[in-house]
Amino acid sequence: MCSKNGKDFNAMLHKDTGMPKTLLVTDEATVRRYGGGRMYFAPPLAYDALMKQIPQGKLTTVGEIRRYLAKQNGADFTEPLTAGTFVCIAAWASFQREEDKTPYWRTLKADGELNARYPGGIEAQKAQLESEGHTVLCKGRKAPRYFVQDYASALYDWDSREGSEPGREEKE
Repeated sequence: MCSKNGKDFNAMLHKDTGMPKTLLVTDEATVRRYGGGRMYFAPPLAYDALMKQIPQGKLTTVGEIRRYLAKQNGADFTEPLTAGTFVCIAAWASFQREEDKTPYWRTLKADGELNARYPGGIEAQKAQLESEGHTVLCKGRKAPRYFVQDYASALYDWDSREGSEPGREEKE
């Protein structure tokens, strides 16, 4: 989904996706897994706006953004598949823009893992993170994966944010 291939990611970022919306999930396994049945769908721009809030030296994960969006919008969880796609769209949209850049490299996957789907892949994200003082470690030989060392100590504190901010949407 997330690669150049001539796509206009800024158009995708601004496309009307019928979101935000909250749906009630009744599947017992999903309710158990996510701790409730109110599933929030955030639009791509919400992810971009939140990713722009991460200052140099701090990090976040897609999961932390999802948790924040769910909390701010009265849901039990934010839908995970669209979240990963929309974070990637925000990254590529920023890459395609001359101005108003989003520091997407500061948004990691679970457990502090780098995202190979970002512009320039692992090497570009690794270079950006290391230039900001983070240490990136490689784990595995056959299928190497890259992680920010002690990423949890650099996580942005979403809970310290109060009131109306980017990412807070009206529920439909």
